Amino acid sequence: QVQLVESGGGLVQAGGSLRLSCAASGRTFSSYPMGWFRQAPGKEREFVAAISQYGINTYYTDSVKGRFTISRDNARKTVYLQMNSLKPEDTAVYYCAAGRLTAQTIDSYDVWGQGTQVTVSS
Repeated sequence: QVQLVESGGGLVQAGGSLRLSCAASGRTFSSYPMGWFRQAPGKEREFVAAISQYGINTYYTDSVKGRFTISRDNARKTVYLQMNSLKPEDTAVYYCAAGRLTAQTIDSYDVWGQGTQVTVSS
């Protein structure tokens, strides 16, 4: 089983960019579909993006399409979320997760990182 550690969050002005990283431990990283989720204060955790085991398939929630890009480097055991044209409504704690399916539902993912805060100022 993998363990996940996110990094790359921070404070950015609207229109700016950030790249989140999620580093995995363990030898089976390439067998896991990976996802990014986020949770804003007072709101439920929501799906952001997902990528299949070898990066062939990617999925995004509508609100980030064209702005965010998910990618992975299996040799480095890392999944990334490049976030461009950030908006204040993107402010949330961002979590990466390793799953059983390349899916948009929380219950498809079994292993979660601790989260990294992203704050977008207007």
